[in-house]
Amino acid sequence: MLGTDRRVIVLALARMMDALGNSFLIIVLPLFIASGRIPLEGLVDGRVLGILLTEELLIGIVLSTFGFLNSMGQPFVGRLSDRTGRRKIFILAGLALLGGASGAYAFADSYATVFFLRLLQGIGAALTIPATVALVNELSSAATRGGSFGVFNTFRLIGFGFGPLVAGALVDQGPYQLPMIGTLSGFDAAFAAAVLGAAISFFLVTVLVSDPKRLEADAGDEVAFAITDSTGRRGQLDTVFVLGVATLFMATGIALFATLESLVNERLGQGATLFGLEFAAVVIANVVLQTPVGRASDTYGRRPFLIAGFVILIPATFAQGVVTTPLLMVLARLAQGAAVAMVFAPALALAGDLARTGESGTQLSTLTMAFGLGVAIGPLASGYLVGFGFVYPFAFGAVLAAVGLVLVITQVEETVGRAKPGPEPTPQD
Repeated sequence: MLGTDRRVIVLALARMMDALGNSFLIIVLPLFIASGRIPLEGLVDGRVLGILLTEELLIGIVLSTFGFLNSMGQPFVGRLSDRTGRRKIFILAGLALLGGASGAYAFADSYATVFFLRLLQGIGAALTIPATVALVNELSSAATRGGSFGVFNTFRLIGFGFGPLVAGALVDQGPYQLPMIGTLSGFDAAFAAAVLGAAISFFLVTVLVSDPKRLEADAGDEVAFAITDSTGRRGQLDTVFVLGVATLFMATGIALFATLESLVNERLGQGATLFGLEFAAVVIANVVLQTPVGRASDTYGRRPFLIAGFVILIPATFAQGVVTTPLLMVLARLAQGAAVAMVFAPALALAGDLARTGESGTQLSTLTMAFGLGVAIGPLASGYLVGFGFVYPFAFGAVLAAVGLVLVITQVEETVGRAKPGPEPTPQD
């Protein structure tokens, strides 16, 4: 962590605690819905637009609601935080929504209520993520940006990765007998832990984070995405747009897994704790590799790591559809996590290299939006495709990774070592 701005570390710690609480729900909600506590009569085996509603698809819809609201709102929040020059208020509002909805799950008694609460959490994430990532970018320079995003993602992923392990254990070991409270189910204990994570994040941001000096954005008021390149590269797509599409494909691939929890457990002969370990394996690899990869990309360039990441991502994703033991699943998930580490921090750093002063929120929200959209599409895709056979969701993810590799090779140019178009954002006081 040496050489990293202390304010980046504070933001990373806050994001870690928030991610710890929110990631509980990726493991807990599928079990919660399938437990019988949320009645599904009248929904399962029904049809909507000709599509058969299975329990897996209903779970996928709930998980995807978060991603869709999260991703769709991020460009607008990123633009608004750029125009106002205020980041902190968006972060705090988002954390309040995330924590409040987490606590309300304990009182949910219908599928519609669970759906609505996940919708609120999607809005909360949309408020929090682009403002936080913009601050990290503004507190970094070109020479440290990869390392800063590596540190930030490492802390975030510690929370996101170890949350499911704790959540699985909390659910498995419940119910709990507590003084003055009485019996607390494993589900309610997990929801309470999610609230605690959001509350700690809220406190850290309130006390230790301040808005940067006012940055004037050069762009207009409208949210727009450039698809074709504007720097004179004939026939080329815009680099940030390509990075967004590649990030979308990567995130879709890693989000295929959670919806299939009960099927994976049955196939591998395991319980919730082992599933939590397999889920966390992607994040464990990220925790180990994000910071060194990010810092190496500051020296050796962003593009080599992006290419290597997608090369590994293809077989690592497909393998999850064919392995038959928990150990092999953990190894496949570790490889997938290594691939994600090689893609995400360098991609954010490359987009930050290209961002003009005062436009960090807008530019970087393209990638964070794409990641959120992939997290939304993945559960829906797996919930539908698994009906054709267990391997199909993972084969789909591998194909997307292959397309991402082609896009990066043909459309993304290196930014390290070349002149930056426009003034370089400098670390803000």
